[in-house]
Amino acid sequence: MLKKMLVSTSLWILALLITFLSAEYQRRTGPTYPIEGQKMIDTSQVNFELLRSHGGEGDQPVHIIAPDTAITAVLVYRRYKTNDEWTRLEMPRRADSLVSALPHQPPAGKLEYHVEVHKGDTVVNVPEKENAVTRFKGAVPAWALAPHIFFIFFSMLLSARTGLQALRKNVPLLGLALVTTILLVIGGFIFGPIVQKFAFGQYWTGIPFGTDLTDNKTLIALVAWVIALAMILKNKKPRFGVLGAALVMMVVFMIPHSMHGSELDYADLESAGNSTSQIESIN
Repeated sequence: MLKKMLVSTSLWILALLITFLSAEYQRRTGPTYPIEGQKMIDTSQVNFELLRSHGGEGDQPVHIIAPDTAITAVLVYRRYKTNDEWTRLEMPRRADSLVSALPHQPPAGKLEYHVEVHKGDTVVNVPEKENAVTRFKGAVPAWALAPHIFFIFFSMLLSARTGLQALRKNVPLLGLALVTTILLVIGGFIFGPIVQKFAFGQYWTGIPFGTDLTDNKTLIALVAWVIALAMILKNKKPRFGVLGAALVMMVVFMIPHSMHGSELDYADLESAGNSTSQIESIN
C-alpha cells in the first residue's frame, strides 16, 4: 500500500513538473512575451522592456530606463503589414525614464515599433535587429479569463499524469482520461471561445472558419483524447491511445500561445470604411 502511494505521489510530482516547464516554455517563446534587455550607448546603459500585447482601452505605454540625462529617444511605429509612413514621436523624460505611447488599435490590430535612442551623434535602435510587434485586444473580464487558465492548466496536468499512468501495465486509465477530456472541453471550448470573443470579437477562428493556431491546436488535442477514450472503452491498445494523446497534448501546448493568432487586416478595414463612407454619401 505504501509503495503504491509513493509511486502515485511521484507520478503526480513529475506530471506537475512537466506541466510547469511546458507552460513556462510556451509563455516565454510566445509572440506576446515582452522583449527585454540592456543596451549600451557610449558609456551609458539603457534598460528596456517592450510590450507585445495590450488589452483594454487606451494607448499602449512604451518606456525605457535611461538615467543619463544626455540620452534622448524617439518612438518609431506604423501599422503592421502596411505601407504606412513611419510615425515618429519624441519621448519626454520622466525622472530616469523616457516615455511615450502607441495609439490604441481595434481588436487584433497590430503595430510594429522600435525606440531610437540618441546620445550626441550616436544612435542605437531598441530592439536592434527587428521591430517589436504588438497586438491590441479587448479587455477580458476575470470571470472568463481565470476559469479558462485554470481548466486549461489542469487539463495539461491531468494529461501528463494520465500519460505517465499509461507507462505502467494493468492500471486503470478511464477515470483520468475522462477527467482530462472534460477539463479540456471546459477550458478550451467553453471559456476559451468566451475569452476569444471579449478579446477579438469572435468566438472561434480555427477550423473550419480560420487558421488560428491556438484554436486549432486545442481542437487537435481534443480529437486525440476522444480517440484515446474510444480505445479505452473498446479495450483496443488503450495504453498506446493514452500515450499518444498525452504526447499530442504536450506538443501542441508547447507551441507558443497566440502564435498565428487573430490578426486584423487593415486593408479589409479600410475597404469596409470606404464602403460605409460611399453609402453615407449616397444617402
